[in-house]
Amino acid sequence: MATTNDLKNGLVLNLEGQLWSVVEFQHVKPGKGPAFVRTKLKNVLSGKIVDKTFNAGLKVETATVDKRDMQYLYKDGESFVFMDSSDFEQFYLSEELVGDSAKYLLENSEVIVALHEGNPIYVELPASAVFEITYTEPGIQGDRSNAGTKSATIETGAEIQVPLFVEMGTKVKVDTRSGAYLGRA
Repeated sequence: MATTNDLKNGLVLNLEGQLWSVVEFQHVKPGKGPAFVRTKLKNVLSGKIVDKTFNAGLKVETATVDKRDMQYLYKDGESFVFMDSSDFEQFYLSEELVGDSAKYLLENSEVIVALHEGNPIYVELPASAVFEITYTEPGIQGDRSNAGTKSATIETGAEIQVPLFVEMGTKVKVDTRSGAYLGRA
């Protein structure tokens, strides 16, 4: 148990039998009336985001989430195989559980897998990663119809927008949360 004053980003709450991760929170103390906490919560399993307001000091139930460093090994049919870096135990995670993170998973890359009561609940990638451009059209100097960017495919098969000067074979740094180009690596 914790109070709403203890909320912080990434904390997992157990509300009405479902797990919710705190994405954003803000303590509000209006001139009149009691203080309250405005939060944005993300359902850990479905990914649905909701806004919820709590009275300040209200007790909320927190879920114990064990975050482990794991290595992504390979894709086996419909499952992604991860290995715990500490005890070498292997976990088979479904495509639904991995979600959009699959677009930025390279074999042997390090990720964090969150477990609740021994069951994996979500995969957390590093904020950015380096990928090689496997395909992109050549950039034409006079082409400015799309703000100086073009489509490119990275080695995982995901498509990102890159500046016109980026060519095939170039290593680029990509934000794994939004898929945005961050620069050459």
